[in-house]
Amino acid sequence: MAHQRSRPRAEWQEQLATGVRDVREIPGLTEEQYQRLEAIAEEYPFFTTPYYLSLIENWDASDPIFLQQMPDAREFENPSFLEDDPLDEEDDMPVPHLTHRYPDRVLFVVTHTCAMYCRFCTRKRKVGKNPVPRPEELQRAIDYIAEHEEIRDVLLSGGDPLTLTDSALEWIISRLRAIPHVELIRIGSKIPCVNPERITPELCEMLARYHPFYLNTHFNHPRELTPEAVRACGLLVDHGIPVGCQTVLLRGVNDDPEVMKELMHALLKARVKPYYIYQADLVKGTDYFRTSVQKGLEIIESLQGHTTGFGVPTFVIDAPGGGGKIPVTPDRIVSLTDDAITLRNFEGGVYEYPAHGYSRDHADGDAVSQNGDPEASRAYPIYD
Repeated sequence: MAHQRSRPRAEWQEQLATGVRDVREIPGLTEEQYQRLEAIAEEYPFFTTPYYLSLIENWDASDPIFLQQMPDAREFENPSFLEDDPLDEEDDMPVPHLTHRYPDRVLFVVTHTCAMYCRFCTRKRKVGKNPVPRPEELQRAIDYIAEHEEIRDVLLSGGDPLTLTDSALEWIISRLRAIPHVELIRIGSKIPCVNPERITPELCEMLARYHPFYLNTHFNHPRELTPEAVRACGLLVDHGIPVGCQTVLLRGVNDDPEVMKELMHALLKARVKPYYIYQADLVKGTDYFRTSVQKGLEIIESLQGHTTGFGVPTFVIDAPGGGGKIPVTPDRIVSLTDDAITLRNFEGGVYEYPAHGYSRDHADGDAVSQNGDPEASRAYPIYD
């Protein structure tokens, strides 16, 4: 039997209804500072849940939770290379709300509302400024997917799809699942981080009716993995919904190898697979969050070999101009020839591995290796 609630609104809906929109609820600022932040919130709306607000320990930009959700005067400091839509999502929209960039998959923006407006958001130009798309607009996107048989994977995004009610969400998902060539449906959502009460048994049961179904969420700091957030992620996993995490590399939040390692370990304990670490996009109003690419490589170096292999996410840059996600990895190849590849491991040791195999070296099928020595075909250290 479904849990009977004593209030007309569910807990997660209460979080949205009582969310904070007024910068004057930020304590300790001068009148001049409040006026400055109000001007920023006019351009880039401010909204957060009481739950996520409660995770702040220090009410200033030294706190990684404060920094992610509070308007900042630096949002109006924009180098000339920053853009409103640096990923050219609008250029790859064959119909409104649907980006078709990769051959076999699409991104379907089903709402522009979030439970917390991240100050570093890729869609900062839209979030909090546009209404939920009308049903006929959503249907037009669904019709496009149905007409294009190459599309096998649909990612529901926003805004945050989980700000929709169960029935509104199921209206979309059921129509997608009815399309024969759609194999996978995914949701991208920060809800487990900022409004974990939204993850209810009823929601999970509904999503599980449309397997295979995946959810990628978004945690950026270990303090976000509260008992409530861990419970939310566990409820999804218990219903057979794999959960991954897409973390953004942010100055002052997680640009420290130890902080990032702690976050990856906390995710694994919550049964959430670290999926991506994103280099921050070149979005207007977000430059103060950007780190160097070298910092991201340093963090990946600090994880590889020093933690569980599947706990190391892929470091990616979503290429400006619509180039898509491009992995960026530490330089592990020392040299590569037709005969061998020489590799550097996480400790700095250098190893050689034959570049081609048995069939090329031994076409006559007589020898085990070129010199008759079985050991010669094994990788071996050059120096440590």
